[in-house]
Amino acid sequence: MKKVFVSLCMTAAVAALSSCASTKNAASLSVLGGEWNIIEINGAVVVPAPGQAFPYIGFDTNTGKVYGNAGCNRLMGTFDTQAKPGRLELSQVGSTRMMCPDMTVEKNVLAALAQVKKFKKLNDNQLALCGKSLKRPIVVLQQRMPEVDITALEGHWAIVEAMGQAIPEGMEKTPFLEFDTKAQRMHGNAGCNIVNGGYKIDEANAASISFPQVISTMMACPDMKVEQNILQALNSTKSFGKLASGNIGFYDAEGTLVLVMKK
Repeated sequence: MKKVFVSLCMTAAVAALSSCASTKNAASLSVLGGEWNIIEINGAVVVPAPGQAFPYIGFDTNTGKVYGNAGCNRLMGTFDTQAKPGRLELSQVGSTRMMCPDMTVEKNVLAALAQVKKFKKLNDNQLALCGKSLKRPIVVLQQRMPEVDITALEGHWAIVEAMGQAIPEGMEKTPFLEFDTKAQRMHGNAGCNIVNGGYKIDEANAASISFPQVISTMMACPDMKVEQNILQALNSTKSFGKLASGNIGFYDAEGTLVLVMKK
């Protein structure tokens, strides 16, 4: 499967070599929104080391947050949402500090992102990130397709983890969420109180989800820590995805896993 993907990336890379040569019709900020696989760096196709994640980068055009994975570690940073069309300078780009057997791809990704000054749309699912020189892209991005879409959330889910803490066994009220994807509504129990609300998605990013108005009842329970974690997780959620276990995970704007649900 990887050989096929690399072959496709090489074809895309050849087509992108001169893509930054023109500044006409500079791309608007909206085309950046969503998540993108990093498929080429300085003309070379990106091939992750065995067992390592494929690098990707996400842009939140509402908050100016950058998030993703550089190949081993989670990356984060910011960008100016008020910049002129076609301009992109990434600030405070950093990563976590985990060591992997091969750090080559990660070093190349971080070095390349530090040189980015401009961007240009190549086609419906590719972008070029450029530096001061417009002869060729520094980085070529390909839209990252989500493993699941919003309809996968339909139905009843048990909450098994919130804000990095496992839900204790034997709770009197088992925390859960239930989704009606046609009505874009959610309800459930956070461990003490009933929660209700709608959710929002971004059409430009099929993996996006947020809960702008979660309402809960006001009953007090002896231990409110689980509920506090769940509400905090929902309030910070910006995207979702399928985990290796088959469970669904919710992530914040920096790509941190904040909630895990199980059918």
